[in-house]
Amino acid sequence: MNSSTEIETRVIALIRSQLHVTNPKLDARTRFVDDLGADSLALIELTIAFEEMFDIDITDAEAAKIRTVRDAIISVEKCLRAQRRG
Repeated sequence: MNSSTEIETRVIALIRSQLHVTNPKLDARTRFVDDLGADSLALIELTIAFEEMFDIDITDAEAAKIRTVRDAIISVEKCLRAQRRG
């Protein structure tokens, strides 16, 4: 249902929207705090937005690991896989 490419596209679109990113160069290595200036509240809101978009639950421990766009994609994929296994 959700291919890696589709997940990546949706995650990046959500990041752009939530963090008001207009810079066209947003890639997997982009860091939320250092590159985009996100604060802790923005990261919490972003995590909640991922949960709502993909209908998943990201644990606090997993959310704490999300520092880059790639980390976010990996966390979403991991949660989706766990959800499928039931």
